[in-house]
Amino acid sequence: MPTPHNNAKKGDIAKTVLMPGDPLRAKFIAENYLDSPVCYNEVRGMLGYTGTYKGVPVSVQGSGMGMPSIGIYSWELFNEYGVENIIRVGTAGGIAENVRLRDVVIGMSASTNSAYATQYRLPGTYAPTASWSLLSAAVKAAEAKGGAFHVGNIFSSDTFYDDADSLAQWQKMGVLAIEMEAAALYMNAARAGKNALCILTVSDCPLKGLSTTAEERQTTFRDMMEIALETAASLK
Repeated sequence: MPTPHNNAKKGDIAKTVLMPGDPLRAKFIAENYLDSPVCYNEVRGMLGYTGTYKGVPVSVQGSGMGMPSIGIYSWELFNEYGVENIIRVGTAGGIAENVRLRDVVIGMSASTNSAYATQYRLPGTYAPTASWSLLSAAVKAAEAKGGAFHVGNIFSSDTFYDDADSLAQWQKMGVLAIEMEAAALYMNAARAGKNALCILTVSDCPLKGLSTTAEERQTTFRDMMEIALETAASLK
């Protein structure tokens, strides 16, 4: 049952999908962590693979950048392909003072400046949150791994180049990091009755003027990948 954006057939995609923004990070994860990975999608270069991790079927697929893009891909995975769990594995800008380069951030909730929720015609303001089953499993995996990680509110922005220069205001509200996809993913999961989580690696700290390279962002953020894979393996 291909869609306009995915040529996978029924049964090609596992119940749990890791979803980086960069399709080349999807390729990296598949080739370095999954046993017997098979590519199921190449439409628009948004690579998708299915294999196994510790005997558990796992898929990994790119989402592209921004809420409209992950909104399309995650909606189709949840509603057309029967996916139950999507774990975003992406990069973020650290906002909180105690968040440093390469730290892992687990998004318990996702504030946003997006109007994505208007489609639901809600009589109020929706608060996008992660699924507890995935969140609790990821925290256990992060604790077992032993590296620096943070759990809390993240900010999903519709703008990368922010003319309002608003990050300091979000810092005042205790937001840990900024990215561009989680809020839409959390809302799609809630609407479909499915599960979602966002696990991030801090690639830059814009308020401090610090950053990593494009190559590092694509291939070296292994702690985040391994926490997500261990989370997926725990769902068997």
